[in-house]
Amino acid sequence: MNSPEKISIVWTSYMKYRANLRGFDLAKIEDILRYSTEMYFDTITQRTVVVGRHDDRLVLIPYEKRGAEIIAITIHTTTRQQINFRLKAGRFRHG
Repeated sequence: MNSPEKISIVWTSYMKYRANLRGFDLAKIEDILRYSTEMYFDTITQRTVVVGRHDDRLVLIPYEKRGAEIIAITIHTTTRQQINFRLKAGRFRHG
């Protein structure tokens, strides 16, 4: 298993666009991707999703992992209620 520092983050042009549009800092997103311990598997998109705090906002970041690369797909502001609902409905699984 690679340590968080050895993982390479790949920024797609779409992810850069969405982050800029929504006022997110890529350095803070990178920290969430590397160090957040709150992760779920989205059974609809078949992607891993990481949750973390970007300043005062709770964010959800779907990503794909290929070897030592993490490819961030997009970022959304969310609420704890939305996450809990997705867990109860079976859309998200722990892991």
